[in-house]
Formats: sequence, structure tokens, C-alpha cells
Amino acid sequence: MASTVKVDKIEGSTGSTVEVTSGQTFKATAPIVATSILDTNSNELVKLTATGSATNELTVANAATGSGPTLSSTGSSDSNIDINITPAGTGDVVLAADTTKVGDAGAAATLTSNGAGTLTVTTGGTEDLVLSTNSGTNSGTVTITDGANEDIDITPNGTGDVNLGADTVQVGDNNADATITTQGTGDLTLNTNNGSSAGSIKLLDGANGNIEFTNNGTGVVKFNDAAYCPEANLTFDATQDWDVQASPVAKVTLTDNVTFDVPTNPTTGQFISILCIQDNTGSRTIAWNAVFEFTADTAPTATTTGDKADLFSFRYNGAKWLSVGSTLDLEVA
Repeated sequence: MASTVKVDKIEGSTGSTVEVTSGQTFKATAPIVATSILDTNSNELVKLTATGSATNELTVANAATGSGPTLSSTGSSDSNIDINITPAGTGDVVLAADTTKVGDAGAAATLTSNGAGTLTVTTGGTEDLVLSTNSGTNSGTVTITDGANEDIDITPNGTGDVNLGADTVQVGDNNADATITTQGTGDLTLNTNNGSSAGSIKLLDGANGNIEFTNNGTGVVKFNDAAYCPEANLTFDATQDWDVQASPVAKVTLTDNVTFDVPTNPTTGQFISILCIQDNTGSRTIAWNAVFEFTADTAPTATTTGDKADLFSFRYNGAKWLSVGSTLDLEVA
């Protein structure tokens, strides 16, 4: 039959021992432990330090099936009491759990460093680190994927946004080009003030997608420095091909007589120009498809002097390339 030993007070020299054999219960009401609790090998299991006039303590509560035990900070006078866990030296606080929850059920949770030091949160092995709220229910997530060259994914919940509350947001490292892109086939829009009373730059997704500059109200697109289309060097063709989307500003050296074909990939309202350079032989004639419209329906007579050039400019109205102007007999070398 099991028996119970109740001890109200133990008196004796340091190292006094009370032994309770198997099957017996040892009950001590408010025992005073001087410095430590030892294990069965007489090694320190828990070390205790007394504080004069202490009023705050730790309370341990067990739990029924389905719930975990609780370690609480309690006290007789303070309402809000921290629990301080201090590793030795550069040791870490390791929480060996797949999920670690912070905060109570009704308040925002905060992870912060205890001073001016850096806050580091990491996993105990090769698994990903996921940050979320409300145990992941109706919550966005920050996922730090483990492994070399892996991503950090920031995923809002539903139609939520990722807000970067900084005056300046930097992307890229110090030595590589940076890319801002959408996660899928959506367009990328840059604007201010959440799009309210703001112009925008929109990069449309998809093959042959446009880049659209849209001003707010009577605003304009302003270039504080030079903006230009690089001059393309077309490969000569007797029926000259010209992709005016890829090469709106171009030149070609005439090595024979030429007839300009219908330009490809035009846009209504677009301006283009072509510099036609005679080779050193000269005497090369220039003719134009009927889609090119000149004053009185008559194209200027091209310069035929070797190494001289003629410059032609046009504006597209959706059906015809209307001549804006021609400058002939130019020295270009």
C-alpha cells in the first residue's frame, strides 16, 4: 500500500537528505530551497537565486488532455510582469517546435531586440521559416525559403497589399542589376499616393505589350535630360524592308537602286526618319511605295553624288506615311 510522507520542516546540517522510496509520495508545503535542486546523480538540475523582498515568481500549471502546461509570471502587486530568459554568454534561446506563437488572443504581437542589437529569427535546421498571424488563418505570410539562392516570398491575404513604409526603397545588391517584376501575367503599374491624383507608368504584360505613360490631369511627361531613339543601320535591300517599331530612326547605305517597301509594325501618330547614304559609286535612285505620301504626290529627287546623303521624315496617320520634311545633298562623313 502506498504511503504519504508529509514534511513541514527539515532541520539539520548542509546536505541533509530525505529519501522517499518507490510507491511513496513526498509532500512539502512551501519548502525553502537554498541554492539548487539536484538530479539523481547529485548534479545541479535547477539553480535558484534569491532576491530580497521578491514579490514576483514563476507559476507552473499542468493541463488536461488536449492542452499544454503553462509557465506564467505572477506576482502580488505588479499587473504586467515579463518572463526573462537569459542564455549564458553567446548562447541562444532555442524553441524546439514546428510553430512558435507570440502574443495573446486579443492583442498585436511584437518581436523586438532587447536593445540596440540585431534581431535574428531562424529555424533550427533546413526547413523554411514562415511568419504569419492568427496561426495562419486569414493571414498573409512571409516565407524565407531555406537553401542556397532561395527566395523570400511576401504573400498578402486575399486582396491585401505589401506596404513598404519608407521614404526610399532600395532593390538589388551593390554589384548586380535589379529587376522589379510581377509574379505572373499581371501588368506592372508605378504611381504615387495609392493611385489617387497621380500619373502612372504601366508595363503591360504579354508579347508586344506596351509601356504606357499616363499623366494626371494637365500634367506632362518631362525629360530633364536628352531622350533619343538609337540610330539603326538597316541592311540594304532593293525592296527595302523597315521595321519602324524596332528602328524608328535609321540609316541605310545604298549599294544599288532602291524602292522602300511598306514599313512594318507602325503605330498611328508615330514619327520616323531614314538617312539614305549613297555609296562611293553613287547614282543610286530612290523610289517609294504608295503608302508614302509627299507634297503634290511627288517624291523629291534623290542626291546621286557618291557618299552624299538625303534625310526623309514621316508621320503615320493610320493609313499613310505623311512626309514631314526632306533634307537633300548632306555631307555625313
